[in-house]
Amino acid sequence: MPSTMKSIHTSHIDGIVQAPPSKSHMQRAVAAALLAEGVSVLSRPGFCDDSRTALEAARGLGAEITASDQAVTIRGGFSPRVDRIDCGEAGLSLRMFSPIAALSSRAITFHAQGSLRNRPAGMIEATLRQLGCRCSTCAGFPPVRVQGPLQGGDAEVDGAVSSQFLTGLLIALPRAENSSRLQVRELKSKPYIDLTIEVLEQFGIHIHHERHAIFDLKGGQSFQAAAITVEGDWSSAAFLLVAGAIAGKVTVRGLSENSLQADRRILEALDACGARMKSTAEGIQVEGERLRGFTFDATDCPDLFPPLAALACHCRGKTRIEGVHRLAHKESRRAEALLQELGRLGAKLQIEGDRLEIDGTRLEGGEVDSHGDHRIAMAAAIAGLQASGPVHIRGSNCVAKSYPQFFDDLQLLGGTIDE
Repeated sequence: MPSTMKSIHTSHIDGIVQAPPSKSHMQRAVAAALLAEGVSVLSRPGFCDDSRTALEAARGLGAEITASDQAVTIRGGFSPRVDRIDCGEAGLSLRMFSPIAALSSRAITFHAQGSLRNRPAGMIEATLRQLGCRCSTCAGFPPVRVQGPLQGGDAEVDGAVSSQFLTGLLIALPRAENSSRLQVRELKSKPYIDLTIEVLEQFGIHIHHERHAIFDLKGGQSFQAAAITVEGDWSSAAFLLVAGAIAGKVTVRGLSENSLQADRRILEALDACGARMKSTAEGIQVEGERLRGFTFDATDCPDLFPPLAALACHCRGKTRIEGVHRLAHKESRRAEALLQELGRLGAKLQIEGDRLEIDGTRLEGGEVDSHGDHRIAMAAAIAGLQASGPVHIRGSNCVAKSYPQFFDDLQLLGGTIDE
């Protein structure tokens, strides 16, 4: 895909927009529907790059899929048809579908593109071997080759880097012949595991855990086809809500305040900085006020770092965001990318230990690079809404990974954008 540049001009935001579908929810539902007997229907689906990758992975593993703008119909039936699955840059697909594919005795290799080739996969290799599978990586990185059948049993899981592989195990192991007990070390992003368990419950699978440290999974369970409505995506909506706080007023439809998505906590940060918020019949409304610096722990919701950094640039005083170590294995070296690119606009940022510190100041215009990272591109765009000059974003097309309509929606709200 050729690189593109978008230019963001000083804008006043005021409007209502629909939250895009949650790729986290969508991909989990696709994986569960693959293992279900019968036809599952996913309403309000999303077709960002990561969700498309999950659909293609499910097809390769035996699902029959029909897609329209309104719904995705998935006839389940795990029966791998291919020896190779291309995961592109979708980390969840690589780590989630690897243990699912290991339910088969067929050797299947999961390939990665772009930044995903440099993201750790060694945790997959170690645990799948404990569960009776053959598994190999390239010195702990993709490609990942698996061959089952996954037998179940006792195993240790390293959750320090990501919870995505544990999600795959929780989906796959109920279909294994034997029951399993997983001991999980240093689990991060626990809310994403709660979301996985919630989706599995909808497909008739029950999982018991003790404080997210020990998971007991009964083997030989059967997945039941289900009708699922894909939730609105709090990760993407966070940028829209922050835009309202920075540059006017925004109402976002389609978000559940009871969602288990980790990034629902953006509301806590917006409250802490003094933005005005309320729930209306139309959705969640956020309006700008005299914003102040705030303190926030993003360890379990690291995808909030980019919108929070953009927000903090427009707050009076100092903001402190904890959990920088969680940014090490993203689409870019995300902490360094935030420092470098927001710094080009005049932002005052620094890393102190495990904390990102931002001193609020009026941003200037300038040219920034997305680093191929969808969240860096969106953060730069939101930060630029109240900059003193235009902000030019190289590689802006990378937003397709999670939110292809981002710039269209920002224009709908009043953002002045050109190429």
